[in-house]
Parts: sequence; structure tokens; C-alpha cells
Amino acid sequence: MAKYKVAELFESVNGEGPRSGQLAVFVRMQGCNLACSYCDTKWANEKDAVFQWMSTEEITDEIRRLRIRNVTLTGGEPLMQEDIEELLIALTKDPWLRVEVETNGSIKLESFAGIADTISFNMDYKLPGSGMEHRMLPKNLDVLTAKDTVKFVVQDQTDLAFCLSLIADHDLTERCRVFLSPVYGGIEPEEIVEFMKEHCLNDVTLQLQIHKIIWDSETRGV
Repeated sequence: MAKYKVAELFESVNGEGPRSGQLAVFVRMQGCNLACSYCDTKWANEKDAVFQWMSTEEITDEIRRLRIRNVTLTGGEPLMQEDIEELLIALTKDPWLRVEVETNGSIKLESFAGIADTISFNMDYKLPGSGMEHRMLPKNLDVLTAKDTVKFVVQDQTDLAFCLSLIADHDLTERCRVFLSPVYGGIEPEEIVEFMKEHCLNDVTLQLQIHKIIWDSETRGV
């Protein structure tokens, strides 16, 4: 049975995404292949970050013990964990669970997309302000379906213009949920709303990270 590098496993409310504000179990994997300028979980991405080896059975048992329906696999980058397919498949065997995978846009989604309809992807697409746009795989945008979400974390007007082109070129609002999220402490949400109005961005959602509103932005395990 596979084992995974789990930096933390905790219960809280979803701070973002389509189930924002709902209770969720978070399984945060250690390690990431990117280094975004605004990353708020750098501590979990370092090679020497503290983690616990947990098997598929240990993770699924803990999720069942907590009796919370929403499950979020996050990181770091969870899809770079070796044998992560085993955990995803195990989670699909409980039809009561609703599993979301937060992924950073640099891992090919095609091989994971067919695992089960009960798993959805909340995929970041890194914009120029992140410093990681060159690592993105645009073909991932074409894998997303109505159950999935693409999130654009926006630093400035350059980022807004960039994501506007991506939304149009890949017909994203017709194929999946689309969220715009301001870099914390960066661009003002009002500026994003004005951009949405100017370009008549129907079916695009402004998203604020509510966990950073409820708790201090540096608090872990929330």
C-alpha cells in the first residue's frame, strides 16, 4: 500500500472554491514543483518540511472518523506524490464523499481525469505575476469539465488581461467554473470587479480567501 508525505491533516471550512464556507477535511501534501511569488504555504513546500508518512488506509480511516463529507487534497502539489492514483481511487469508493483536488496547473491532468466523476479538480493557472506562468500546461484547460474549477490568482492589471485571453481562447465559462482571486495584500478586489464589469465577464466568480478573513493569514491548520 502506498504512503504519502502528509504535512498536515485537519478539519476546517473551505476558504475558497465552489464549496467555500462549507466544512472540509484538508489533506495537505508536502512538496511542490513550483515557487510562486505569492505562495502562502511555502513552509510545506521546502524539502526539509516536517511531514508524516501516511498510507492510503490511514488517510481514509481518518477522513471517515471526522465524518465530514467534503475532502480537499492540497499542497504543495498533491498530484506529484508517488502513487497518488491509489489514494484517489480509494476515496471514490465511498460515494458519500465529495473530493476536490487542488492542483497548480503544471501537472498533466489527462491521466487523472477519468478516475471518477466524484472527484473534481480545482486547478490554478499561474499568471505572469506568479513568476511561474512559463510552467503552465495550457492543454490542462481543455481537460476541465463542468464539475471542475479553474482559479486565476491575480496580482495586477497585466494578470487580468492575460486571464481574459485564456477565458476566451479556451471557452472556459462554457466548460467549467471560473474564479478570480486577488493576491492577498496585493490588488484590491474592487479593481477586479471593475474589470469584470468592463469586460462583461458573465459566469466568472470573484473569490476571496475567507480563511484569511476569519484567522490571521499566517495561521496553519485552518
